[in-house]
Amino acid sequence: MTTPYPFSAVVGLDDLRLALLLTAVSPAVGGVLVRGEKGTAKSTVVRALAGLLPGIRTVRGCRFACDPAAPDPNCPDGPHAAGDPVTERPASLVELPVGATEDRVVGTLDIQRALSDGVKAYEPGLLAAAHRGVLYVDEVNLLPDHLVDLLLDAAAMGRAHVERDGVSVKHAARFLLVGTMNPEEGEPRPQLVDRFGLVVNVAAPRDARQRAEVVRRRLAYEAGPDAFAAGYQAAEQDYAARIAAARAVLPAVALPDAELDRIARVCLAYGVDGMRADIVVARCAVALAAWNGRTAVTADDVRDAARLALPHRRRTDPLDPPGTDEERLDQALAEAERQAQEDAADSPDDDPDGGGSPDGGGPSGGGPDPQDPRGTDGSPAPGSPAAQPPSSDSPSAESSPSESSSRESSSSESLSSESSPSASGKSPISEKSGADSGAEADAGAGAGTRAGAETGAVAAAGQAYRTRTLRIAARGEGGHAGRRSPAFARRGRVVGSRAPVGKLSGAPHLPATLRAAVERAAVERAAVERAAPPDISEMSGGSAAGMRVLPRDLREAVHVGREANLVLFVVDASGSMAARKRMTLVKTAVLSLLRDAYQRRDRIGMITFRGKDAEVVLPPTSSHEVGVMRLAALRTGGRTPIAAGLRAAAATIATERRRDPRRRPLLVLVTDGRSTSGPDPLRIASALNGVASVVVDCESGPIRLGLAARLAAALKADLMPLDRLQASIRTASQGTAGGAADRAYRRAA
Repeated sequence: MTTPYPFSAVVGLDDLRLALLLTAVSPAVGGVLVRGEKGTAKSTVVRALAGLLPGIRTVRGCRFACDPAAPDPNCPDGPHAAGDPVTERPASLVELPVGATEDRVVGTLDIQRALSDGVKAYEPGLLAAAHRGVLYVDEVNLLPDHLVDLLLDAAAMGRAHVERDGVSVKHAARFLLVGTMNPEEGEPRPQLVDRFGLVVNVAAPRDARQRAEVVRRRLAYEAGPDAFAAGYQAAEQDYAARIAAARAVLPAVALPDAELDRIARVCLAYGVDGMRADIVVARCAVALAAWNGRTAVTADDVRDAARLALPHRRRTDPLDPPGTDEERLDQALAEAERQAQEDAADSPDDDPDGGGSPDGGGPSGGGPDPQDPRGTDGSPAPGSPAAQPPSSDSPSAESSPSESSSRESSSSESLSSESSPSASGKSPISEKSGADSGAEADAGAGAGTRAGAETGAVAAAGQAYRTRTLRIAARGEGGHAGRRSPAFARRGRVVGSRAPVGKLSGAPHLPATLRAAVERAAVERAAVERAAPPDISEMSGGSAAGMRVLPRDLREAVHVGREANLVLFVVDASGSMAARKRMTLVKTAVLSLLRDAYQRRDRIGMITFRGKDAEVVLPPTSSHEVGVMRLAALRTGGRTPIAAGLRAAAATIATERRRDPRRRPLLVLVTDGRSTSGPDPLRIASALNGVASVVVDCESGPIRLGLAARLAAALKADLMPLDRLQASIRTASQGTAGGAADRAYRRAA
């Protein structure tokens, strides 16, 4: 087994290392979510943490790692006696793959043994394996939501609960939960991010010397892992000893009322929802005090805890750009400090514990952080290990905490802060004004007849609304769990049964299993009767009074649920769409559909066409936030090359089918159907045969040509008028072709 990279050899990443250390001291903090671009040592640091954790003593033979000093009374392998044999081993690091199933995570009952042997056999999952260790989830944003919920619930309660087929199993599951993600792959739901105690943003160093040092150490490690790790052995041991000492002092750390009030004021001033933020900041501040060897929480601990636990909790809208708002957090800290000083001035004798003491006020008076806000100690003892590697004998070794904090200020910035268009965290579309004067200037291009009519106008979208659900009518094979189109799935409505291929992958279908056993027994009985006089007691099917169910009789249930799709938006951005502020309505509709795609866990893509060609402005991705930003920057003007947009859509779908053949595409074409450039789009429609499509007709005015309806017929697509896309709008069902098309759409959906 390859020696892991030493934790103390990591260059920079102060916030990340401190957050992991605090979680190691107090798992009650709630885990760490690490956000960062690819190649920023996220996985390396997390895997290195396991080597710092103290070893554990377990009851020999217990699959749930029970502590012999305090065994779990509800352990499925118990009860454990006081004199049971004991083994010692390092703390485990369990990695949860993205493709893991719910049974693999929480464990499963061995249905085949239950049916054949009559025993309730439970097979532990990854939660049991991670007990008293580290559970690492790479690319947690790609994990199905229900699995993330299971992980976070187990991490919060310290127990796993399995309910299947009338059998209940509970076991201890206390672990350090660490998740990593690349924002380029899409953001998880704000509700899930809020469940993580701490969230850290990491980025590659922006200093050439630091980057060179990273490469130098990595090459040295690859040349000789054992020799490289030996050079940091003393620093690793110091870290491990300090974690053990902090765990020992943690129960004795006091949280003064003055600091508890400060936490409440900071959370109120920062505008977070719920009470989880207050609790996490309090736990993190206590862990910081224990890590620094103090028995009471100070104002500096509260500031540092707030910077790790609060910034990600302001993103309440799923399509808001993610990231931190450092300036807003500084203001909240300053406001909390001002209120504390005012309260102390109003009632100086009401706080005998000294809420306004020097430790309570802090050197900066509640303003920005001191020089080393994310180091391991506000006032480190001489020779004690800090958040920087204690070793200083290697070339270009990391320097003192204050120097490292200054040096790492650029590398520890949030990637989302760099890319977010607004520091306020609001949606970039909703921030734009409603002016559409640029589109008005393109009135001449509305007919699509002038070659030089491209004005480059940018229209703003209005308030998003709840749209009608666009679905693929045909039932899919359930490649990706979601909430849009009907498909065979692992959960949902039971519609039949089948013989399992290999091990049972879902819940058993008991009636079908019994029916298969009866049929098999009847066949065996008939065969025996033909060969010899009947002796039913010797047949494998058993007697008529008690028939046995064999493993080959087992049948699993077939479920129909919902799947996620690839929703590809093809948007007409020509000059004709800019006339009469039509593009504002179109952008509002697409924004609403983007929100709907986010809620239904779809992948999205966006193609626009104007002038002479089409452009793939957003290749298929799970990052709906990027789709919102691209939509906000969408310009209009020029002719209408619908055929080019259809060609680009066909090429994009073909590429995605090769990459992921199990995900079905849904094409959403937003246009008025008036093609003024390129070949006839009706001739190109055959390239999209077999692709479920919806044409959103943007034509307006008293005189309508019905060109979008012709295009929908050529594509064999459903037709949805733009003004009927909103779910709350009731459509006319009589006397119009639009009403008939809408009724047909509802029947297909």
